[in-house]
Amino acid sequence: MAPDFKKQELIPAIVQDYYTKQVLMLAYVNQESYNYMLENRETCFYSRSKQKLWHKGEESGHFQKIKRMCLDCDNDTLLIQVEQAGVACHMGKFSCFFNEVVNYTENEIDNPIIENVYNMIKERVINPKEGSYTNYLLDKGIDKICKKVGEEATETIIAAKNTDKEALIEEISDLAYHILVLMYDKDVTVEDIKAKLTERHKKECNKKTENKKGEY
Repeated sequence: MAPDFKKQELIPAIVQDYYTKQVLMLAYVNQESYNYMLENRETCFYSRSKQKLWHKGEESGHFQKIKRMCLDCDNDTLLIQVEQAGVACHMGKFSCFFNEVVNYTENEIDNPIIENVYNMIKERVINPKEGSYTNYLLDKGIDKICKKVGEEATETIIAAKNTDKEALIEEISDLAYHILVLMYDKDVTVEDIKAKLTERHKKECNKKTENKKGEY
């Protein structure tokens, strides 16, 4: 199945973060850019303003690696799920859709906060900010990062022993953040962890199905 570019020279393409499902941008695709994406597995669009092909990231370095691409029911709109390097928006935002028109209540949607924090860490590397604690940790390197993970783990244990729930929430949150920094530094993604936990969960479910005693 492929778009009919003879019928419609340009078709819209919705670009979505593969991991968080956040919509990143909207662009347009012609036959040439479509073929480029199939061959190279990176996004490429047709710029209507410049009237030429636009390989996303060719100037900024913020490339989009294609993980999945689908056509809609009419074969005239693309949904492209990508692994985003840096930010998608030319204004330095992770997504082009940051001008909120109607507010939502946080509890009304599935909030992929772990992925969002991980992406923020990635963004800080590409666009460093003065005074950024994330940049400070990454600049100091693995020894400093591991030291902070150890400190936060110890503080988490102390909060748990003191039976202070609010303090425990604070310390677990600090620990989670520092682990995400460690993950980024060692090139481990949130998806890697999800895959491993899913693998273990399936094994545990199989044990239960087979009526075997096992521990998670």
